Amino acid sequence: MKQEYFVVVLAHSLRGRLRRVQIPHTAVYAVLGLAVLGGFSAFGFVASYARMVWKVANYNALKQEADSMRARYQNLQKVVSETNVQMASLQLYAREVSVAYGIKQKLEGPSDISSEGKMVPSFAESLQEYNYLINADKLAIANRRSRRFGAPKAPPSSWPVEGRLMDGFARRMDPFSGEGSFHKGIDITAPTGTAVRTTADGVVVQAEMVAGGYGRLVIIDHGGGFQTFYAHLSKILVHAGQELRRGEVIGLVGTSGRTTAPHLHYEVRVGGAPINPNKYLANSGVFHQAPKDLPFQ
Repeated sequence: MKQEYFVVVLAHSLRGRLRRVQIPHTAVYAVLGLAVLGGFSAFGFVASYARMVWKVANYNALKQEADSMRARYQNLQKVVSETNVQMASLQLYAREVSVAYGIKQKLEGPSDISSEGKMVPSFAESLQEYNYLINADKLAIANRRSRRFGAPKAPPSSWPVEGRLMDGFARRMDPFSGEGSFHKGIDITAPTGTAVRTTADGVVVQAEMVAGGYGRLVIIDHGGGFQTFYAHLSKILVHAGQELRRGEVIGLVGTSGRTTAPHLHYEVRVGGAPINPNKYLANSGVFHQAPKDLPFQ
């Protein structure tokens, strides 16, 4: 069978000679098919690349939105944490006032209280009431001692521990978060186990391990609104309600609570507000108590 073909005539530009080239139909159809297939392949590649670029752009946009939402969530968490701290502080102050001045709590509610549900308190409510009674007992002790002392005979006037001043009062960089924070007292560095002494006569209001950054904490009421805080102790040697004289050992230096090294965190508060202890430490040393030959006054 004779094969069909196309004839292509080629002419030389200088010699003028003609040349005929025979191209079979099958070859032409094969080239056209390959061209169409190549076009579809190129189109598919371009479409796939465009889809990939769109997905990457969409992913980057979603990532930026997620980062923004994460930052907003962290800011909201910080605001909520600060609000909770403020609410806890206000609740503590309210309870202190209630216990100190004998203000009775009122139970306000609907006339038909049976409509409010069960009268049996939950475990959380029972635990909250137990903590409230403990704090009320400690505050009642402090209130009685404060009335007994009246105005302080002498404000805190000695170093609570033999050591070196490591961090001062007021604003500083938080060693954990790296952000600015308000330091309510001073930090005095000393080896673990160094004796910590009370800086004035007073009564122990609190002596226990507390949640948060203080660790093992001793709070002493000196009358006249003066209180001193001794935190991060490794051991507590006094108890709530105990009467102390200036220079008595109340505990040992340690690293309990939120610390990076052994030291004593020391605060002086007047009316519940922290003040700079430096003026009470200037030109003073560690006071060592004389033997108890006289009754406490």
